[in-house]
Amino acid sequence: MSTDAEFMRLAVRLGRKGLGRSSSPVGAVVVAGGRVVGRGYHRRDGAPHAEAEALREAGARSRGATLYVTLEPCNHHGRTPPCTDAILAARVRRVVFGLRDPNPRVRGDGAARLRRRGVAVDSGVEAEACSELIAGFASVARRGRPLVALKLAVTLDGRIATRTGASRWISGEPARRFVHRLRDEYDAVMVGAGTVIADDPALTCRRRGGRDPLRVVVDGRLRVPLDARVLTNTAAPGTLLATTMQRGRKLAALRRRGVSVLTLPGRGGLLSLRRLLARLAARGVTSVLIEGGAGLAAAALRARIVDRLFIVVAPKLIGGDGVAMLAPLGVSTIRGALGVRVLGVSRLGADLLVRAVPGGGDAV
Repeated sequence: MSTDAEFMRLAVRLGRKGLGRSSSPVGAVVVAGGRVVGRGYHRRDGAPHAEAEALREAGARSRGATLYVTLEPCNHHGRTPPCTDAILAARVRRVVFGLRDPNPRVRGDGAARLRRRGVAVDSGVEAEACSELIAGFASVARRGRPLVALKLAVTLDGRIATRTGASRWISGEPARRFVHRLRDEYDAVMVGAGTVIADDPALTCRRRGGRDPLRVVVDGRLRVPLDARVLTNTAAPGTLLATTMQRGRKLAALRRRGVSVLTLPGRGGLLSLRRLLARLAARGVTSVLIEGGAGLAAAALRARIVDRLFIVVAPKLIGGDGVAMLAPLGVSTIRGALGVRVLGVSRLGADLLVRAVPGGGDAV
């Protein structure tokens, strides 16, 4: 007999399949007689919810069973009917969920309705893992902006490139596979114009079964060349370019190719990253992975929009003439330095992966 926690961990693993595909990734399992008889996860927005998928697979075995679901079942009509309807119709005896819905408009309604109809309801099982699963969804619901992670690949002396701009490859193959996993799981990947000009990255996910994230290029002065890989005719429909420029032939050319262009207010080519994130949230983006370069990374930290840090540290030394991992932050005293709380350190081949949150606070 497995425990509630073990069944919920299985639901979390199922829910992770929806990362980067669903704005609210959720997993669910139906258990009868101590055995899993139904599994489901939210595959994409508009598709059946995890509970409905698991109950459909379980069929008649759902009657008298226990449903484990990472997020409180919904009790409202959206793109799909309320999950509480499906649960009650299946005659489930008990529902265990990990986390209450963070949306203040619906939080608590699903559990309350099930209890009123005689279903036993327990909550808070593996809450931390369930919270991690919907961190992007919760960020949009609570703060009106996507979850933001900053990824940096650096040498031991904190350099991201040599004095000539060479950066391939600072990290090893296991670390690069990790980055492609992140691209698969995050809705969007964001880079600055300097990174596109220097490296001409494709910003695709080269992972079996993976999907490409939305490519967001922050280019206040519209410096990115039209022959950049992220702007080619095949890549253009999956690229969004944020700029302060309002008109011009280059903008018209980008739009003809299918590039989404966002014009935001700004001075000297500098635009508000907070405004950009709000516009991305309005487009359904719940998570953003910032991959470079030093200027954009520093701007994001100065704007206090970074929720997570993934720093890959390679056992190499470049020296003081190399490119620093961050542009100036304007720190003049040690007391003014940005605090960071390290959550864990692990190995990626010969490299180290440091997971942290800025400000010394808790992970979102």
